[in-house]
Amino acid sequence: MSYGWIQKQITPSITSGGSGGVVGVFLGTNVEKHNVQGTIAMRCKTGFTLVELVVVIMILGILAGVAAPKFLSTSADATENGLKQTLSVVRNAIELYAAQNGSPPSGSASLASDLDPYLRGSTFPTCPVGTHSGAATIKDGTAADNGTAWMYDGTSGTFICNSSATDSDSVAYSSY
Repeated sequence: MSYGWIQKQITPSITSGGSGGVVGVFLGTNVEKHNVQGTIAMRCKTGFTLVELVVVIMILGILAGVAAPKFLSTSADATENGLKQTLSVVRNAIELYAAQNGSPPSGSASLASDLDPYLRGSTFPTCPVGTHSGAATIKDGTAADNGTAWMYDGTSGTFICNSSATDSDSVAYSSY
């Protein structure tokens, strides 16, 4: 009977030290059994050991621990860059309006309609951050109070994000 052992013929000079006994020899990762008739029964290695699997899982865990923060912060960075780009577009539209009309738009009530010819798309840009994320509401003022998505000062032409929250570098969104 072989039971998954590979039989291999060897020279009959191996003795067992007694009649009918078996001598076991350990060679690396394979175990050989010698019997009195001079055959070797060798067990084949058919998988990974538990130690090998644990080492691989530990290495993958370390790599994930190093890489995960880099991937998680990219979402916040993208949102912050989106806010900066939106502010830049609206501020450029305010400057174009002021250049053609001699002064910036008068107030927040008409800001969206006044800037419509200077902005692409049919709607005023929405705010990507803060308590009013996704809204395009505008309020008069210069200090963030989280009341609306945007704040606009008609006398100076200042346009800010109306959020007292901070970005990943602890800079207030309203100071962008």
